[in-house]
Amino acid sequence: MYDVAVIGSGPAGATLARLIGDSCKVLLIERRDLLERKEKTVAKLCGGLIAPDAQGMLGKLGLGVPREVLVGPQLFTVRTIDFQSKLERYYQRHYINIDREKFDAWLVSLLPPSVDIRCGWFFKSFERTGTSIRLRLKHNGKEYIEETKLLVGADGAFSPVRRMLAPQIHQEKYLAIQEWFKVPKNLPYFSVIFDRTLTDFYAWTIPKEEYLLVGAALSPQGKPREKFNLLKEKLLRYGFELKEPVKRGAALIIRPRSPAQIYPGEGNIVLLGEAAGWISPTSAEGLSYALRSALALAQSLRENPRDCLQAYSRRSGKLKLNIVAKNFKAPFMYRPFLRRIVMGSGITVMKIYNNY
Repeated sequence: MYDVAVIGSGPAGATLARLIGDSCKVLLIERRDLLERKEKTVAKLCGGLIAPDAQGMLGKLGLGVPREVLVGPQLFTVRTIDFQSKLERYYQRHYINIDREKFDAWLVSLLPPSVDIRCGWFFKSFERTGTSIRLRLKHNGKEYIEETKLLVGADGAFSPVRRMLAPQIHQEKYLAIQEWFKVPKNLPYFSVIFDRTLTDFYAWTIPKEEYLLVGAALSPQGKPREKFNLLKEKLLRYGFELKEPVKRGAALIIRPRSPAQIYPGEGNIVLLGEAAGWISPTSAEGLSYALRSALALAQSLRENPRDCLQAYSRRSGKLKLNIVAKNFKAPFMYRPFLRRIVMGSGITVMKIYNNY
């Protein structure tokens, strides 16, 4: 019998396991093989940028990103392009550019030896049995049963734990498509692209060494692949070189529009990170929320191990307020008229001196 079973060893799950691993008997289940990186393994679709809020949380947790996790270039500028109004602006913002799989593997490497880590395992279902929870797991074609006092779903936006626990709670979903291109030269900008004819969210480009990542968050019902191809056509007109595609991936992401879409859990089942709905509705940044929710649950378990959900809901209240505030900010980014006013104002705009 485990004290805590965590499904998913991304930043939320791995951080929670690290913080409680010496005081609780912890089982960590992860479908990716993060202990021994292999060529043919499941990879998480992610831009691999650590935004300032997440940098602050890493600092709070006493962590510094190791050199082997970093990729170039390190980014200090956001290039903002509005296709419809033909406006283009540059803003200062510092991102740490990383290899996301190496980052997740590094977080797992920090876990204390007491944590039972099972990579390459799949969570199938759970069943409540009195005061405990019985888990059905799968590994190498065989099924296994484990029991735990507390189940933690840290298994991402399309969380199986959340779907089984609360299928009635609506989540607004987008299909994120991202493609890698080998390019002869990269510009040192994280580009953010707005175009209402493609999506009511946004698209992006991110340089990674000799590769350029092109991605977009698109409506699953709005012919997303056709819209993604149209995005690439428009980027070509802006001088982006997209001649050598290397790989493409897709994944569902969520966009919480109201506090009602946030769900921390029920009874002895708790949700972290995107599984709970913690993700920015303006930028789809989820790393800072993953780390903050993991810390909140670790503190709640220390405060009240028998009823941690109540303490966790209280401690994560600031996260809910943060998402509410971002939804108030969203119209200035995503309504074309208001965006044109903001971009046209020149407030905080940087002038770029490529040739001086």
